Amino acid sequence: MDEIHIAIAAERLGEFFGIPITNTLITTWIVMALLVMIAFFVRNRMSLAPGKTQAFFEALIEIILDYIAETLESRKRALLYFPLLATIFVFVFTANVLEFTPGIGSIGFFHYTDSGAHGEGGEVFTPLLRSVNTDLNVTLALTLIAFLVIEVSGILIIGFFKYFRRFFNFSSVMGFFVGIIEFISELARLVSFSFRLFGNIFAGEVMIVVITFFVPFILPVPFMAFEIFVGFIQAAIFSLLTLFFIKLAITDTGGEH
Repeated sequence: MDEIHIAIAAERLGEFFGIPITNTLITTWIVMALLVMIAFFVRNRMSLAPGKTQAFFEALIEIILDYIAETLESRKRALLYFPLLATIFVFVFTANVLEFTPGIGSIGFFHYTDSGAHGEGGEVFTPLLRSVNTDLNVTLALTLIAFLVIEVSGILIIGFFKYFRRFFNFSSVMGFFVGIIEFISELARLVSFSFRLFGNIFAGEVMIVVITFFVPFILPVPFMAFEIFVGFIQAAIFSLLTLFFIKLAITDTGGEH
């Protein structure tokens, strides 16, 4: 009888000069190559007299820029952070949508392991391609990028000592403990950011796999559509949280009670 095989960690396919090559890494390269090709295609199709499609996206970008400028209270800062926020959204959403492309998770190879589910040798299927955001390394890398941008922005805009005075405040006992709590919550973003995206996408993939295993035809389709929606929401949440945390980091609270 067939069994459902679900691996939490990305499967290792080989290595290159000691660097492990996993199926999520290969999918990440495909996502990046796809986005680069789309960027070149869109750039070559742009014109000074825009058509309906170009006008729609220009209006959409302008709305997003206005929202970022309103949040950060600066048009200049909005233009500075827009490329990062847009890249995070586009990358995460594209990777989530690519999860439902035929071949992702279904094309691979079988190999034998020393011990199966009942102690004997077993045959295990390893997919060649796997959804990018089901690898905790990917979501953690995105989180580290966002985290560094947030912290560096706070230091550069309001100053090194003033920024870290939020976390190490020796003016009073209450201020000291509040600062420690703030410092812990700042570090907790590394966990919450990465596990939120990883957990939602991985849980959705597991649900689709289980449903497809038991009811392989019509039933998985609406769940796939729902997971695409979830992928869009998760990409938007990741970008918005990065924006809001940047806003908090660059806001000088030194004069507030």
